[in-house]
Amino acid sequence: MVIESLINPFKAERKPWEMFFIGVLYSSVAVLLSLWVFKPHASLVAVFLTVTACVPMMYGTMKMEEEKDLKIADEKILLKEHGRALSFFIFMFLGITISFTLWYVFLPADLTHSLFSIQTKTISDINTQITGQGINQVTLFSKIFLNNIKVLIFCLIFAFIYGFGAIFILTWNASVIGTAIGNFVRTNVASGAHAVGYFEITSLGILRYMIHGIPEILAYFIGGLSAGIVSIAIIKHDFRSEKFQRVLLDSADLLLLSLVVLLAAALMEAFVTPILF
Repeated sequence: MVIESLINPFKAERKPWEMFFIGVLYSSVAVLLSLWVFKPHASLVAVFLTVTACVPMMYGTMKMEEEKDLKIADEKILLKEHGRALSFFIFMFLGITISFTLWYVFLPADLTHSLFSIQTKTISDINTQITGQGINQVTLFSKIFLNNIKVLIFCLIFAFIYGFGAIFILTWNASVIGTAIGNFVRTNVASGAHAVGYFEITSLGILRYMIHGIPEILAYFIGGLSAGIVSIAIIKHDFRSEKFQRVLLDSADLLLLSLVVLLAAALMEAFVTPILF
Protein backbone atom coordinates (compact mmCIF):
# COMPACT_ATOMS: atom_id res chain seq x y z
CA MET A 1 0.00 0.00 0.00
CA VAL A 2 2.93 2.35 -0.61
CA ILE A 3 4.07 2.73 -4.22
CA GLU A 4 0.62 1.97 -5.67
CA SER A 5 -0.77 4.87 -3.63
CA LEU A 6 1.57 7.49 -5.11
CA ILE A 7 -0.93 8.56 -7.76
CA ASN A 8 -4.63 8.20 -8.59
CA PRO A 9 -6.63 8.46 -11.84
CA PHE A 10 -7.73 12.06 -11.17
CA LYS A 11 -4.15 13.25 -10.69
CA ALA A 12 -2.94 11.17 -13.64
CA GLU A 13 -5.47 12.83 -15.97
CA ARG A 14 -4.15 16.27 -15.00
CA LYS A 15 -0.47 15.31 -15.40
CA PRO A 16 -0.31 12.21 -17.63
CA TRP A 17 3.46 12.52 -18.16
CA GLU A 18 4.02 11.67 -14.49
CA MET A 19 2.82 8.16 -15.26
CA PHE A 20 6.04 7.59 -17.23
CA PHE A 21 8.06 7.85 -14.03
CA ILE A 22 5.48 5.83 -12.12
CA GLY A 23 5.89 3.07 -14.72
CA VAL A 24 9.68 3.20 -14.33
CA LEU A 25 9.33 3.03 -10.54
CA TYR A 26 6.82 0.16 -10.50
CA SER A 27 8.84 -2.01 -12.86
CA SER A 28 12.24 -1.21 -11.30
CA VAL A 29 11.07 -2.14 -7.81
CA ALA A 30 9.58 -5.33 -9.29
CA VAL A 31 12.87 -6.19 -11.04
CA LEU A 32 14.95 -5.70 -7.89
CA LEU A 33 12.59 -7.74 -5.71
CA SER A 34 12.27 -10.54 -8.26
CA LEU A 35 16.05 -10.87 -8.65
CA TRP A 36 16.57 -10.69 -4.90
CA VAL A 37 13.85 -13.09 -3.73
CA PHE A 38 12.73 -15.13 -6.77
CA LYS A 39 15.78 -15.16 -9.04
CA PRO A 40 15.08 -18.54 -10.76
CA HIS A 41 11.60 -17.29 -11.72
CA ALA A 42 12.39 -13.59 -12.14
CA SER A 43 11.05 -13.46 -15.73
CA LEU A 44 7.47 -13.90 -14.60
CA VAL A 45 7.70 -12.56 -11.04
CA ALA A 46 8.93 -9.14 -12.24
CA VAL A 47 5.88 -8.88 -14.51
CA PHE A 48 3.55 -10.07 -11.76
CA LEU A 49 4.87 -7.55 -9.22
CA THR A 50 4.63 -4.73 -11.75
CA VAL A 51 1.03 -5.69 -12.47
CA THR A 52 0.27 -5.84 -8.73
CA ALA A 53 1.40 -2.23 -8.36
CA CYS A 54 -0.67 -1.14 -11.39
CA VAL A 55 -3.93 -2.83 -10.37
CA PRO A 56 -5.33 -0.06 -8.08
CA MET A 57 -4.74 2.57 -10.78
CA MET A 58 -6.24 0.38 -13.50
CA TYR A 59 -9.33 -0.54 -11.49
CA GLY A 60 -9.89 3.05 -10.35
CA THR A 61 -9.68 4.22 -13.95
CA MET A 62 -12.19 1.62 -15.15
CA LYS A 63 -14.67 2.74 -12.50
CA MET A 64 -14.10 6.40 -13.36
CA GLU A 65 -14.60 5.82 -17.10
CA GLU A 66 -17.75 3.76 -16.48
CA GLU A 67 -19.17 6.64 -14.45
CA LYS A 68 -18.44 9.00 -17.35
CA ASP A 69 -20.55 6.72 -19.58
CA LEU A 70 -23.52 7.35 -17.33
CA LYS A 71 -23.06 11.12 -17.09
CA ILE A 72 -22.09 12.06 -20.66
CA ALA A 73 -24.55 11.42 -23.48
CA ASP A 74 -22.55 12.89 -26.39
CA GLU A 75 -20.35 10.11 -27.80
CA LYS A 76 -17.74 12.51 -29.21
CA ILE A 77 -17.25 14.17 -25.82
CA LEU A 78 -17.16 10.75 -24.17
CA LEU A 79 -14.43 9.48 -26.50
CA LYS A 80 -12.44 12.63 -25.78
CA GLU A 81 -12.78 11.96 -22.05
CA HIS A 82 -11.60 8.37 -22.55
CA GLY A 83 -8.65 9.76 -24.47
CA ARG A 84 -7.40 11.45 -21.31
CA ALA A 85 -7.24 8.11 -19.53
CA LEU A 86 -5.61 6.43 -22.51
CA SER A 87 -2.90 9.12 -22.63
CA PHE A 88 -1.64 8.40 -19.14
CA PHE A 89 -1.79 4.65 -19.72
CA ILE A 90 0.48 5.11 -22.74
CA PHE A 91 2.94 7.09 -20.62
CA MET A 92 2.88 4.34 -18.00
CA PHE A 93 3.47 1.69 -20.65
CA LEU A 94 6.41 3.67 -22.06
CA GLY A 95 7.90 3.98 -18.58
CA ILE A 96 7.65 0.23 -17.99
CA THR A 97 9.10 -0.54 -21.43
CA ILE A 98 12.05 1.84 -21.06
CA SER A 99 12.72 0.50 -17.58
CA PHE A 100 12.88 -3.11 -18.79
CA THR A 101 15.07 -1.99 -21.70
CA LEU A 102 17.60 -0.29 -19.42
CA TRP A 103 17.71 -3.24 -17.04
CA TYR A 104 18.37 -5.54 -20.01
CA VAL A 105 21.17 -3.34 -21.32
CA PHE A 106 23.01 -2.66 -18.08
CA LEU A 107 22.57 -5.81 -15.99
CA PRO A 108 25.32 -8.47 -16.12
CA ALA A 109 24.71 -11.25 -18.62
CA ASP A 110 23.77 -13.89 -16.02
CA LEU A 111 21.16 -11.63 -14.38
CA THR A 112 19.83 -10.61 -17.80
CA HIS A 113 19.30 -14.27 -18.63
CA SER A 114 17.45 -14.86 -15.34
CA LEU A 115 15.26 -11.80 -15.76
CA PHE A 116 14.40 -12.08 -19.46
CA SER A 117 14.71 -15.79 -20.37
CA ILE A 118 11.00 -16.36 -21.04
CA GLN A 119 10.65 -13.05 -22.90
CA THR A 120 13.60 -13.98 -25.13
CA LYS A 121 11.98 -17.33 -25.95
CA THR A 122 8.68 -15.57 -26.70
CA ILE A 123 10.40 -13.23 -29.18
CA SER A 124 12.05 -16.20 -30.87
CA ASP A 125 8.71 -18.01 -31.16
CA ILE A 126 6.95 -14.94 -32.58
CA ASN A 127 9.69 -14.40 -35.17
CA THR A 128 9.43 -18.05 -36.20
CA GLN A 129 5.67 -17.77 -36.67
CA ILE A 130 5.72 -14.47 -38.56
CA THR A 131 8.82 -14.64 -40.73
CA GLY A 132 9.91 -17.18 -43.28
CA GLN A 133 11.77 -17.66 -46.52
CA GLY A 134 10.31 -15.78 -49.48
CA ILE A 135 7.60 -14.09 -47.45
CA ASN A 136 6.19 -10.95 -49.07
CA GLN A 137 5.00 -7.83 -47.28
CA VAL A 138 1.31 -8.55 -47.81
CA THR A 139 1.66 -11.98 -46.18
CA LEU A 140 3.77 -10.43 -43.43
CA PHE A 141 1.06 -7.84 -42.81
CA SER A 142 -1.67 -10.49 -42.57
CA LYS A 143 0.37 -12.55 -40.10
CA ILE A 144 1.18 -9.51 -37.96
CA PHE A 145 -2.43 -8.33 -37.97
CA LEU A 146 -3.81 -11.76 -37.05
CA ASN A 147 -1.26 -12.10 -34.25
CA ASN A 148 -2.22 -8.64 -32.96
CA ILE A 149 -5.92 -9.57 -33.11
CA LYS A 150 -5.14 -12.60 -30.96
CA VAL A 151 -3.46 -10.38 -28.36
CA LEU A 152 -6.43 -7.99 -28.47
CA ILE A 153 -8.80 -10.89 -27.81
CA PHE A 154 -6.73 -11.88 -24.78
CA CYS A 155 -6.93 -8.27 -23.53
CA LEU A 156 -10.72 -8.30 -23.96
CA ILE A 157 -11.12 -11.63 -22.16
CA PHE A 158 -8.84 -10.67 -19.25
CA ALA A 159 -10.44 -7.23 -18.91
CA PHE A 160 -13.97 -8.64 -19.02
CA ILE A 161 -13.29 -11.36 -16.45
CA TYR A 162 -11.11 -9.35 -14.06
CA GLY A 163 -12.03 -5.74 -14.92
CA PHE A 164 -8.41 -4.63 -14.77
CA GLY A 165 -7.06 -7.87 -16.28
CA ALA A 166 -5.77 -6.29 -19.51
CA ILE A 167 -2.92 -4.71 -17.56
CA PHE A 168 -1.30 -8.15 -17.24
CA ILE A 169 -1.21 -8.66 -21.02
CA LEU A 170 0.05 -5.11 -21.56
CA THR A 171 2.77 -5.35 -18.89
CA TRP A 172 3.89 -8.64 -20.36
CA ASN A 173 4.08 -6.99 -23.79
CA ALA A 174 6.10 -4.13 -22.28
CA SER A 175 8.62 -6.64 -20.92
CA VAL A 176 8.84 -8.40 -24.31
CA ILE A 177 9.33 -5.12 -26.20
CA GLY A 178 11.90 -3.99 -23.61
CA THR A 179 13.74 -7.27 -24.15
CA ALA A 180 13.69 -6.82 -27.94
CA ILE A 181 15.01 -3.26 -27.69
CA GLY A 182 17.62 -4.24 -25.12
CA ASN A 183 18.82 -7.12 -27.29
CA PHE A 184 19.02 -4.77 -30.29
CA VAL A 185 21.17 -2.37 -28.27
CA ARG A 186 23.49 -5.06 -26.88
CA THR A 187 23.92 -6.66 -30.30
CA ASN A 188 24.87 -3.35 -31.92
CA VAL A 189 27.37 -2.31 -29.22
CA ALA A 190 28.96 -5.74 -28.80
CA SER A 191 32.14 -4.49 -30.46
CA GLY A 192 32.43 -1.71 -27.87
CA ALA A 193 30.97 1.78 -27.89
CA HIS A 194 31.41 4.98 -25.94
CA ALA A 195 28.63 6.65 -23.96
CA VAL A 196 27.36 8.63 -26.94
CA GLY A 197 27.26 5.43 -28.99
CA TYR A 198 25.14 3.72 -26.36
CA PHE A 199 22.74 6.66 -26.36
CA GLU A 200 22.44 6.73 -30.15
CA ILE A 201 21.89 2.99 -30.49
CA THR A 202 19.41 2.90 -27.60
CA SER A 203 17.46 5.75 -29.17
CA LEU A 204 17.47 3.95 -32.52
CA GLY A 205 16.29 0.73 -30.91
CA ILE A 206 13.44 2.48 -29.10
CA LEU A 207 12.40 4.29 -32.30
CA ARG A 208 12.49 1.06 -34.29
CA TYR A 209 9.93 -0.66 -32.08
CA MET A 210 7.86 2.33 -30.98
CA ILE A 211 6.94 3.56 -34.48
CA HIS A 212 4.39 0.77 -34.73
CA GLY A 213 4.47 -0.23 -31.05
CA ILE A 214 2.74 2.86 -29.65
CA PRO A 215 -0.39 2.62 -31.86
CA GLU A 216 -0.44 -1.14 -31.32
CA ILE A 217 -0.38 -0.80 -27.53
CA LEU A 218 -2.88 2.06 -27.73
CA ALA A 219 -5.26 -0.32 -29.52
CA TYR A 220 -4.84 -2.89 -26.73
CA PHE A 221 -5.52 -0.25 -24.09
CA ILE A 222 -8.65 0.90 -25.94
CA GLY A 223 -9.88 -2.69 -26.21
CA GLY A 224 -9.07 -3.40 -22.57
CA LEU A 225 -10.87 -0.23 -21.51
CA SER A 226 -13.98 -1.19 -23.50
CA ALA A 227 -14.19 -4.65 -21.91
CA GLY A 228 -13.30 -3.37 -18.44
CA ILE A 229 -16.10 -0.79 -18.53
CA VAL A 230 -18.61 -3.50 -19.45
CA SER A 231 -17.28 -5.74 -16.68
CA ILE A 232 -17.87 -3.06 -14.04
CA ALA A 233 -21.25 -2.08 -15.53
CA ILE A 234 -22.47 -5.69 -15.31
CA ILE A 235 -21.84 -5.64 -11.56
CA LYS A 236 -23.48 -2.25 -11.01
CA HIS A 237 -26.48 -2.17 -13.37
CA ASP A 238 -29.42 -4.20 -14.63
CA PHE A 239 -28.78 -5.73 -18.06
CA ARG A 240 -32.02 -4.26 -19.42
CA SER A 241 -31.56 -0.75 -18.04
CA GLU A 242 -30.98 2.27 -20.28
CA LYS A 243 -27.73 3.01 -18.47
CA PHE A 244 -26.34 -0.42 -19.34
CA GLN A 245 -27.29 0.05 -22.99
CA ARG A 246 -25.35 3.34 -23.06
CA VAL A 247 -22.31 1.56 -21.62
CA LEU A 248 -22.58 -1.16 -24.29
CA LEU A 249 -22.81 1.43 -27.07
CA ASP A 250 -19.74 3.26 -25.83
CA SER A 251 -17.81 -0.01 -25.42
CA ALA A 252 -18.73 -1.05 -28.97
CA ASP A 253 -17.40 2.27 -30.28
CA LEU A 254 -14.17 1.77 -28.33
CA LEU A 255 -13.77 -1.77 -29.66
CA LEU A 256 -14.28 -0.61 -33.25
CA LEU A 257 -11.73 2.16 -32.68
CA SER A 258 -9.23 -0.35 -31.29
CA LEU A 259 -9.56 -2.48 -34.44
CA VAL A 260 -8.95 0.53 -36.69
CA VAL A 261 -5.85 1.55 -34.69
CA LEU A 262 -4.59 -2.03 -34.67
CA LEU A 263 -4.97 -2.21 -38.46
CA ALA A 264 -2.93 1.00 -38.82
CA ALA A 265 -0.25 -0.38 -36.47
CA ALA A 266 0.03 -3.61 -38.50
CA LEU A 267 0.37 -1.62 -41.74
CA MET A 268 3.15 0.46 -40.20
CA GLU A 269 4.99 -2.62 -38.90
CA ALA A 270 4.78 -4.44 -42.23
CA PHE A 271 5.40 -1.59 -44.68
CA VAL A 272 6.96 1.41 -42.85
CA THR A 273 9.34 0.00 -40.22
CA PRO A 274 11.22 -2.29 -42.70
CA ILE A 275 11.88 0.72 -44.96
CA LEU A 276 13.28 2.84 -42.12
CA PHE A 277 15.32 0.07 -40.49
